[in-house]
Amino acid sequence: MNVRSRPVLAYRWVVFLLAGGYAVYQIWTANYANFGGPFRFLTIWALLASFFAASRMLAITERRSDREWEPVIATTATMNAMVVILYWRLYFIDPALVSNGLPVWHQQYYLHLLGPLLQWTDMLLIWRGFRRYLPAAAILTAVTIAYIAWTEFALAPLSARPVGSVTSGLPYPFLNDMMLNERLAYYATNVAAAWLVLALFWGIARIFRGALGPSFARE
Repeated sequence: MNVRSRPVLAYRWVVFLLAGGYAVYQIWTANYANFGGPFRFLTIWALLASFFAASRMLAITERRSDREWEPVIATTATMNAMVVILYWRLYFIDPALVSNGLPVWHQQYYLHLLGPLLQWTDMLLIWRGFRRYLPAAAILTAVTIAYIAWTEFALAPLSARPVGSVTSGLPYPFLNDMMLNERLAYYATNVAAAWLVLALFWGIARIFRGALGPSFARE
């Protein structure tokens, strides 16, 4: 291993251990009173994706993988971005819009800020390998549709809470105050926003690659 790859290895171990630790913590301590437990929330889907992406980046550094995992890493970055954007936008309007009770402070800031920042730093500054937009967009779209289907066809009919003015069981309280057509429009808007965020990451990665050169993480 090249000497200058050692800080990358250390960084990726930190990212991997934090993501893995919080994933185990969230699953172990979650409230399972409602169907789906912690898997009700997009934040946890993004956390698990971050854990998997971190494991692949670590495997690349340790030369245990010859795959670049480009679409998965880019999709994970975009999921993290959507979690950050959606969470804090709603939180600053009213914390009750995203949760009936706030998480412990270190969970709140790791899941909705620090964890995503660590993953973006690796993707944009260390890896710098996001070159193909369409495969990542296809995976991102599939994951997003899967999550929407999970909330509408599994969580809502099988969960009693939260209760809203229109329906109940959807994971985020504000969704239960929206008619189906309003929710569909909301979902479509966020899918389009996710595509734009993915394109932004693609552009930033290209700029950094041009300014800093190719990744040295395999050296």
